[in-house]
Amino acid sequence: MQAQKLTLPHNIIAPINVSRSPHLLPSLPPLQYPSSNLSLSVNSKSGFLNSVKRMSKSHSGSGKNGGVVMISCGAKEGDSDDKDDGFYMRRCVELARKAIGCTSPNPMVGCVIVKDGKIVGEGFHPKAGQPHAEVFALRDAGDLAENATAYVSLEPCNHYGRTPPCSEAMVKAKVKKVVVGMIDPNPIVASRGVQRLRDAGIDVVVGVEEELCKRLIEAFIHKMLTGKPFVTLRYSLSVNGHLLNQLGEGVTDSGGYYSQLLQEYDAVILSASLIANSPFPTSQEPGANQPLLILMAGGPSYPIQIPPLTENAASRVIIFTDKEATEEPETAKKGIETVVLNQINLNRILEYCKIRGLCSVLVDLRGSFVELEALLNDGTEQNVFQKIIVEVLPLWDESCGESSLTALKSFERRLKVSNLQPKISGQSIVLEGYL
Repeated sequence: MQAQKLTLPHNIIAPINVSRSPHLLPSLPPLQYPSSNLSLSVNSKSGFLNSVKRMSKSHSGSGKNGGVVMISCGAKEGDSDDKDDGFYMRRCVELARKAIGCTSPNPMVGCVIVKDGKIVGEGFHPKAGQPHAEVFALRDAGDLAENATAYVSLEPCNHYGRTPPCSEAMVKAKVKKVVVGMIDPNPIVASRGVQRLRDAGIDVVVGVEEELCKRLIEAFIHKMLTGKPFVTLRYSLSVNGHLLNQLGEGVTDSGGYYSQLLQEYDAVILSASLIANSPFPTSQEPGANQPLLILMAGGPSYPIQIPPLTENAASRVIIFTDKEATEEPETAKKGIETVVLNQINLNRILEYCKIRGLCSVLVDLRGSFVELEALLNDGTEQNVFQKIIVEVLPLWDESCGESSLTALKSFERRLKVSNLQPKISGQSIVLEGYL
């Protein structure tokens, strides 16, 4: 089949004004790691990596709750001496991402211990309440940690919480140098970990691959600096710029961008009108923790109809309604929490998320365009959106053009997008940027 050139209209993303101004957390291109035949045995559930083993062939694996897998460390015997601090910090970020969706409200963190130009220990923080990345990496290194260099994507903590201070663990292990990706924005840490290490005579370098480390934990940073959850707005467009109530082919499958979003966010806000005749959206990533589903149901035209749910799934659903909404009698019996407001209000919903300690919320614009327009007005007037994701489907749609563009017109007045980056997911183009 011969490909045909398609000229798109100028208003394909017309609701968005794009600028290239700098942003605190820029979108960065995917990291490229050199091939390797040095592998490490990883227990993904614990965040602990066993000692280095020489393998005749490289192995790779994924699945943060998928048991023991083999992970390439990106280094060959004899060439580790050529690696700079940035190389090992990128490895820290790679390790940290094995716990996507599992650490909230804690940040994802990775740690690598290097001695004589070779990686001797690795670890990542697997779950809130469990040991931090530094602890797993130091255990992995054992006695080899003495006089070694420790690389960690986030400043080691220096306080007692659910786990002991990581700075003290490094002092006790007698590491010689610590390279830190970024200072912890948490007020109870904020440079205290670095100072403790320096007080103990350990050489400390800060700010290696800092932007990459910030991007890794952008929701945690926003929560620490503002006290509010990090909010991302997502919607779908046809190629002629019309808002769509659907997702593209393949994007909800494992590896698809939408499946990955559901894994990454603590909560997803959806219109209840989407749920009555379709299953709840769930991440298909291996071992994914499913997000809290927040359903908006406003007015008598939106009766709350919930499909059959298991007891565990029902505990992950909250319904926000107004006084006019018609509630299904069986809703309460299913164990689903319902919150009644005088009027559906995005800020009230986000305040609820804040009280529950949620770090990240995805607002998925699918449903009634009238309902969406009110939600967008709330969000743009109060500047609650930090990030935007637009899926452009390979469809030309004329069925609801005027109403859909009306729902999005508030963007044209108030919002600018920076650091806009494209990627392909299934047959769709996905645009991601910051507001």
